Amino acid sequence: MRRLAAITFCALVALLLAPTSPAPRADEGMWTFDNFPKKAVKDKYGFDVTNEWLDHVRLSSARLAGGCSGSFVSGDGLVMTNYHCAVDCVQQVSTEKEDYGVTGYYAKSEAKEISCPEIEVNQLLAIDDITSKINAATKDLAGPEFNKAQKAEMSRLEKGCSEENKYRCDAVTLYHGGLYHLYRYKTYRDVHLVFVPERDIAFFGGDPDNFNFPRYDMDVAFLRVYENGKPAKTAEHFSWSAAGAKDGEAVFVPGNPGGTDRLLTIAQLEYSRDVSYPAFLIRQSEIRGILTQFGKLGPEQKRISQDELLGVENALKALRGEFQALLNRKLMEGKAATEKALRDKVAADPEKQKKYGSAWDEIAKAEEAKARLRKAYAYKERGSGLSSDLYTYARILVRGAAERPKPNSDRLREYRDSALPSVEQRILSKAPIHKDLEQVTLEFSLTKLREDLGADDPFVKKVLGMESPESLSHALITGTKLDDPELRKKLWEGGAKEVDASDDPMIKLARLVDPEGRAVRKSYEDEVEAPEKVNSELIAKAISEDQGTSVYPDATFTPRLSFGAVKGWEEDGKAISPFTTIGGLFDRATGKEPFALPESWIKAKKNLKQETPMNLSNDTDIIGGNSGSPIINRQAEIVGLIFDGNIHSLGGNFWFDEKLNRAVGVHSALLLEALRGVYGADRLVKELRPDKAGGE
Repeated sequence: MRRLAAITFCALVALLLAPTSPAPRADEGMWTFDNFPKKAVKDKYGFDVTNEWLDHVRLSSARLAGGCSGSFVSGDGLVMTNYHCAVDCVQQVSTEKEDYGVTGYYAKSEAKEISCPEIEVNQLLAIDDITSKINAATKDLAGPEFNKAQKAEMSRLEKGCSEENKYRCDAVTLYHGGLYHLYRYKTYRDVHLVFVPERDIAFFGGDPDNFNFPRYDMDVAFLRVYENGKPAKTAEHFSWSAAGAKDGEAVFVPGNPGGTDRLLTIAQLEYSRDVSYPAFLIRQSEIRGILTQFGKLGPEQKRISQDELLGVENALKALRGEFQALLNRKLMEGKAATEKALRDKVAADPEKQKKYGSAWDEIAKAEEAKARLRKAYAYKERGSGLSSDLYTYARILVRGAAERPKPNSDRLREYRDSALPSVEQRILSKAPIHKDLEQVTLEFSLTKLREDLGADDPFVKKVLGMESPESLSHALITGTKLDDPELRKKLWEGGAKEVDASDDPMIKLARLVDPEGRAVRKSYEDEVEAPEKVNSELIAKAISEDQGTSVYPDATFTPRLSFGAVKGWEEDGKAISPFTTIGGLFDRATGKEPFALPESWIKAKKNLKQETPMNLSNDTDIIGGNSGSPIINRQAEIVGLIFDGNIHSLGGNFWFDEKLNRAVGVHSALLLEALRGVYGADRLVKELRPDKAGGE
């Protein structure tokens, strides 16, 4: 899953030019819970969305801090999400002898639920508008001073909200600076694995079927959040619809779309098209090759790298689709027309021209700086040259030791007080480290560092010295002891004194390169980030003066709600049904990867209702980050589980095509049928449907 669309070009142009704000013309939009278009839903579907309904949906929804969505589906902390959202936990709790990716996992009792080392689940409790406070802090400031003041005020507000880390509080930028909100979350970091199916059914069809439809996946995971060592009591949760949604029925998708680029300027889109997407696609293709070859070395190598390879393949296919959208002449012409319409409107008013007229040109200058700094920023600060979990630990320890003694408002944002609990969860994680895979990825990234920056680059010389990428990666991985969580705990708690005294080779490398990383980060923040923020905010204010919040904001990996209907589409003159069935799954199976069924399904075939709906499509507006989002009906009952979009949805990062864009989910009836008929997960079924414990 990738990111979610914002608004059709024709609709946005109309909004910019019209004297009043029309209702959305399609089932599109990532609406914030405090600005949901109730009238549009009423007019189209005859459903009165109340504030009470919205509150219930918001509190029953969940965010997985690693980049996914979920939902509370019982009063005892049960959370439903996708297998691919829980895959890190599955990988981390598996062993060579017990590979839950192959066998699946079902905890038949609470005592069997396995603790996940690194998953964090968030529940949005409140939204506060802090726009006036941010604007006051940045008033009359520009450039680096604006950026510094904005970050300091955000950190101050987040710390005041968190109440000694009782909550996670995030300052959220909406409309690229048109609004600022403070989101307060209840946070669960004691999360346990309850159920996952086998990888072969969760990812049935593999890369060939990815972002396509018909689909036949059971991409689901059930987790449980704990408080004080016991399952958390979650009074607000979704009930379950065994029947699921019907064709044409209105549905809603609460979730956390990761990010869209619908409101970017032409200059920003051209940078993505000409610079960032090509570079990313080349690198990911190379990584795919590295992981593929590593997986062929043996069964254990395949086990520890397979899920990472699936993630790389997913990213490649998604980004190719987005890149193709940027190469679409009509798309770029539509964006150019939208931008010109707004600029012309601003230019027609001398006062607006004085305030906003230069914003687009200033952003264009920032994109030139971004292109100039891209490689140095990627390799020195973003970790592209040192791709290793062990190095990441070292860097967190080195930077954490330097940052934590500073005043909260002066720290790098990732070390602000409100973020430290998540950082600590990562650094103290007991997840296993696979050093042979670490060495392969580190050697590759060091090779790319030398290749892209050049052998004579001072930073390359500083990192490699007299070593080759192969010899240095071997020395670092075999020499470091940072795979020991107790050592990391000692270094983290000991602060600068312990870290500065450490002779661990990874720590020494992190100390060596940290000044260069900080220097290029400052250049990037001053020359790219600051002007982008300042001028994007000006453009947002220009739009807001005309339209207010009738246009929904770009996605920001924060809770949103979209709406639509269960619906297929027409392609090449052929009608695509919105449903697939269990029977279709068995017809599609070949016995060979990626169309091989797990043995559990083959054995259970005779006991399964072949006509049971398996996957479904709908026209809700979703994108990556929505993975794991529940699909609910107007009664706020679970009717499905989002796990993907169709191939046409990949351009949804930039626009929404109501005729073709479709979200893809697992049908609720399939989940119950499989839990009962394949896995014998009676305890789980009873929890999901306590009123139907004995069956339908």
